[in-house]
Amino acid sequence: MIREAAVPPEARGLARDDVRLAVVTSQTTTHTTVRHLGEHLRPGDLLVVNTSGTLPSAIVGERWVVHVSTGLDDGSWVVELRQPDNSGPATPVPGERLELPGGVSLRIVAPHPAGQARLWRAVASPAVDRVDYLTRWGRPIHYRYVHGEWPLDALQNAYARHPGSAEMPSAGRPLTERLLVSLMASGVVIAPVVLHTGVASQEKHEPPQPEEYAVPAATARLVGSTRAAGRRVVAVGTTVVRALESAAAGGPVGPLQVVPSAGWTSLVLDPSRPARVVDGLLTGLHEPEASHLHLLAAVAGRTLVDRGYADLDGPGAPAYLWHEFGDAMLLLP
Repeated sequence: MIREAAVPPEARGLARDDVRLAVVTSQTTTHTTVRHLGEHLRPGDLLVVNTSGTLPSAIVGERWVVHVSTGLDDGSWVVELRQPDNSGPATPVPGERLELPGGVSLRIVAPHPAGQARLWRAVASPAVDRVDYLTRWGRPIHYRYVHGEWPLDALQNAYARHPGSAEMPSAGRPLTERLLVSLMASGVVIAPVVLHTGVASQEKHEPPQPEEYAVPAATARLVGSTRAAGRRVVAVGTTVVRALESAAAGGPVGPLQVVPSAGWTSLVLDPSRPARVVDGLLTGLHEPEASHLHLLAAVAGRTLVDRGYADLDGPGAPAYLWHEFGDAMLLLP
């Protein structure tokens, strides 16, 4: 049964790391809270986090709400137009101009990528820095299942350092500073990558769009040394999986390694293209029909993912909550 988390856990009287956690292994599913994550990791394990920061990426225009997904290398934006009541996407006409706050006009150019009708490439006039503009004029993106307006801080991970994501890489939301310190004190190593997320898919089975990422040299070295020592690489969120797998080189004949890299990734992971670098995944809970589950299966296998979700409603299981303000699952195949 899907129970949507309509407000942040803090509004429900909980700390961020007090949300529920289902730890799914090949043997069993354990019901606990994120605060006890360290009991399921080992000294020498590597926990990789996405330090992308969330931007207030929704702009209220004259006719529609504009969700700014990302900025392209040529300075244009990728946007999604939403109905004023947030009931779903709207469809503009190429060449149409949208008047935005601050004297900015947005000209719709063409679908992005070609052949679909949800995201559009657009050009701002006069040219403005996307991050600066959104910081001044934007508000956080939220969907209809969220009750009330919440400040950007509620959609920011504790370790966010590089503004760029249209929506929060939400798997890391429960990781508080006290929990991160506790993990490090117990011997768990923590390393960063960056992947700026675009707007979430609003159609079932829609593949992810190209996203900008960076894997630093220090993180690449840590992944290599962790794997060489026989320890586990655990990703916090599917964005981390996508970044690390995009930086993987070698195999199946030569040695597999993660190399420092940065740019845009169009990699789509699913059971036909499984993850090769990551051994475990901390993730939020999403509807079972979502394309997100294909990526989970790429890490943990479909059997384990299906059993984990089934166990959320099993005998004795607590009432788990879905979406970015909800509970979490740790997959350790």
